[in-house]
Amino acid sequence: MRLLFLADVYGKPGVDAIERALPALRAELALDAVVVNAENAADGVGLTPRLADRLLAAGADCLTLGNHLWRRKEIGPYLTGSERVVRPANLLDRLPGRGLAFVPTADGAELAVINLLGSFTLEPAQTMFAIVDRLVDEARARTPFVLVDVHAEATSEKVALGWHLAGRVSAVCGTHTHVQTSDARVLPGGTAYITDAGMTGPHDSVIGAVKEQSLRRFLLQQPQRLEPATGDVRLEGLLVDVDGDGRATGAEALRRAVA
Repeated sequence: MRLLFLADVYGKPGVDAIERALPALRAELALDAVVVNAENAADGVGLTPRLADRLLAAGADCLTLGNHLWRRKEIGPYLTGSERVVRPANLLDRLPGRGLAFVPTADGAELAVINLLGSFTLEPAQTMFAIVDRLVDEARARTPFVLVDVHAEATSEKVALGWHLAGRVSAVCGTHTHVQTSDARVLPGGTAYITDAGMTGPHDSVIGAVKEQSLRRFLLQQPQRLEPATGDVRLEGLLVDVDGDGRATGAEALRRAVA
């Protein structure tokens, strides 16, 4: 099986990039499943039902979210009914949505997708380490193919989770910082890992936002509305090859310019 995880889709440039490039990329790379983090799709903060439907229609099999998921109030009812959009599992149980989803793949198998939120600065209801073992056991009872999106600020939390799950899941993909790290690898036992898969969107920016607006926020220390930039749009993520037992045999950071 060949999986592609695409990192934080940022604003209209990121959504447009998925729609333009993903269908051809699926064919070129012979992808069996594509998972996309979409928590910044709506003008850089949050996700709307309309944008979720567009990303799924463009070829994403499952969407993951993060700390900005409640920035669009209409997403709650959508999450209640969606089987292909997951939000961090370690939020309050009474909130709408699910933290684990099962999606069919092109080769006839099934991929489990788990979404988690780091504790440092993001303050979920409980630490991801308190629930991840239960989620992994639930996923593996149904399929050997398991991908985890760990949306976290702290590098240490993501690295620790990778080692904790080494040999038990197919891939652990870090998100949230929007800057792709250079540590894509296969951990012992067959778990593909990257600390941060990067950002799908405009890279002539400050992590997606217009540079001048971000600079004014830092230089003047005053609130500043941030808008998505437009230049140097790229797809970024992690490409993972997995054997029939769910063990990763290859992990490669992906970066593609989108004209």
